[in-house]
Amino acid sequence: MPQYPFTAADLEALRQWDTPTICNALEVVAPHRRGHGFTVRPMTAVDPKLPPICGLARTGTQRAAFPSGRSKDADKAMRIAWYEYVADAALPTVVCLQDLDDTPGVGAFWGEVNSAVHQGLGAQGVVTNGSVRDLDMFAPGFQGIAGVVNPSHAHVHIVAVNVDATIHGMQVQHDDVVHADQHGAVVIPHDVVTKIPAAVDLLTRKEKVILDMVKTPGFNVTKLKEALSKSEDIH
Repeated sequence: MPQYPFTAADLEALRQWDTPTICNALEVVAPHRRGHGFTVRPMTAVDPKLPPICGLARTGTQRAAFPSGRSKDADKAMRIAWYEYVADAALPTVVCLQDLDDTPGVGAFWGEVNSAVHQGLGAQGVVTNGSVRDLDMFAPGFQGIAGVVNPSHAHVHIVAVNVDATIHGMQVQHDDVVHADQHGAVVIPHDVVTKIPAAVDLLTRKEKVILDMVKTPGFNVTKLKEALSKSEDIH
């Protein structure tokens, strides 16, 4: 099995913070990633109240607008290959499935059945530019972050397994660490996963000075300048 510079506990720890906070921390520990590595279009969360998800990416592509052109047996074999791929992980996973159709979301791969199946195979949720359905029947605790909601399967089928995917601007590869919630998703470089908590702590302390000042009586621009100066001195 692959060796990672982090543990399942490290990934679980990152679930206590929302994805915008993770993005803020990445600006500290991986400043070269400030302008990319995250989704850049609105997405829909199946259950916005669920905690964030964080795990190793299991990547693939799908289509739904037209039949695959393969035989029934070939379609079944591809589906099984996909499930085997998702299940082959030593740590929790986040599925990242790119819809290749010209109009993504024509047919939903994700609903009552596949949410339950993938949860059983160790996935915490899915990030897709495609669609989801059966919102009230999704497996409890399994999050879906999707481009659209759609009622039909249409001709949905898996095109490829374990390939690079691009989901609303976020480029993701097999085994990337992906963090996602109702805001969208971001890829966290392996070498900074364990640095995120300290960065979040630093940013929280810096922000607290400003937020506390805002709540004081007579808050004005002068006090804001004072708070900004104190915040900059925190390291």
